[in-house]
Amino acid sequence: MLSRKAVRIHFLAAALGILFNAGGRGHAQESPAKAAPQQPSLSDTIQRLELQIQQLQSAVQQLKDEAQNYRSEAQALKQELQTTLDKVNSAERAQHQPAGNAQTSPDAQPAGGDQGVQERIARLEEDQELLNSRVDEQYQTKVEAAAKQRVRLSGLVLLNVFSNGGNVDHLEVPGVALATNPTGTGATTGGSFAATVRQSQIGLEVYGPTFAGAKTRGDLVTDFFGEGPDTLNGAALSFLRLRTGTVRLDWPQTSLIGGTDILFFSPISPTSFASLGIPALSYSGNLWAWIPQVRVEHRWRVAEESTIELAGGILDPLTGETPPNEFLRFPGAGENSRQPGYAARVEWSRRAYNQPLAVGFGGYYNRENWGFNRTVDGWAATTDWSIPFGARFLLTGKLYAGRAIGGLGAGIGRSVVFNGPLIAPSTVVQPVPSTGGWAQLKFRPAAKLEFNVAGGQDNATASDLRGFTLAPAYFAADLARNRSAFVNFIYRPHSNLLLSTEFRTLRTFSVDGSSERANQLNLMMGIFF
Repeated sequence: MLSRKAVRIHFLAAALGILFNAGGRGHAQESPAKAAPQQPSLSDTIQRLELQIQQLQSAVQQLKDEAQNYRSEAQALKQELQTTLDKVNSAERAQHQPAGNAQTSPDAQPAGGDQGVQERIARLEEDQELLNSRVDEQYQTKVEAAAKQRVRLSGLVLLNVFSNGGNVDHLEVPGVALATNPTGTGATTGGSFAATVRQSQIGLEVYGPTFAGAKTRGDLVTDFFGEGPDTLNGAALSFLRLRTGTVRLDWPQTSLIGGTDILFFSPISPTSFASLGIPALSYSGNLWAWIPQVRVEHRWRVAEESTIELAGGILDPLTGETPPNEFLRFPGAGENSRQPGYAARVEWSRRAYNQPLAVGFGGYYNRENWGFNRTVDGWAATTDWSIPFGARFLLTGKLYAGRAIGGLGAGIGRSVVFNGPLIAPSTVVQPVPSTGGWAQLKFRPAAKLEFNVAGGQDNATASDLRGFTLAPAYFAADLARNRSAFVNFIYRPHSNLLLSTEFRTLRTFSVDGSSERANQLNLMMGIFF
């Protein structure tokens, strides 16, 4: 039985033969010699048609194969999505399962579980939308490095609009309440209103080559919280300021980090977008500084979800002194000792309720030389924690005790006080002992909304300050204790959009027992990039 293709070919050949014969009869006057050459032309035509039919059939079969592959891939993606949703639902059921009742039925899952799944799905959809928009704009926004390494640019454009009640040390990020100046010269007379974008930040990450088995990376973060230019309305303007800049070598369990960075032995700070230029609760319980350092970190996995990290390193022994010259750098008292500061930290951490659970202990030591053999030993002992209470609450905080650590924000920014000029050999230098800490409770009722309540205190013993009238720092020698607290809410309707409000209150005590109060209301709007 002939195939369909053979039938089509024979039919076409017969039709062409009939046309050829009819043409021969209509033109009998033509000689047979002229008709003979048509036979090879007909054969060639048939071969070409057969070849084209074969090519067409091959193309149709290829399309069928591709369509089958697409259907298979779509089915696989559908199954993967269903598996992911099943895992999310299982995680939510496990999260809300009562303790000691491992056989709880899935039908007993609280209503909050469905809400958590919906929140995660909404967040994934939002992140996907943002990712798609970034991919579409990649050509226009990509950063190219001269060394042809991968570079990532990020940052935050932040507007702060705020109103202060009372006199504070810093208009934009108040940390200490000061006495009002009745004349209004050099200080406010009871309140102020202003706005700024100086707390905006720019970050740059550079991913380098693999070296000795380690992944290399460089990080740089700047803001606009530097000195204001001496020009018209210069208070609203600012110079670029370095915050942190580090180079990292990361092996699977060990890291070597060098550069200007946070205090690695006391790393956490409260959550506040009203205080980015100076971290929140500074000079009232929060140790902080951006200090040049070199450190080594090593991590051990002690259980399936638990890790112990040990870190140690050396730091520039800064003491909180103000620079004596705007353009030239002179050594401070810690640098005059001709040895670095030393620090170490140990931390245990794991995940609980999809939040960090961690406890850490740190220590610090440096030696300071204030001239004429007036040496002081500075030290600090710290502990910090991060403890979740369910999936929506997180308690974080820090405690410390130390001496002569004004460069780390303790002692209200003073390492020592003295009773005369330092250039006089008879002047007595007194190290400032201090104790303090802070705590913060975070509440996340939804994935895009959080509330934070925090408070802290720094305390220097009044008896150690009496009789001393000078300090090599911004703050007066007679300030003994400083307290501050704040409450804020942070709303992020999209992953890169920020809306926040914060109220902060301050109270600062002097040696004689008197105190000053101040407060700030801050409204914030920002966008991440």
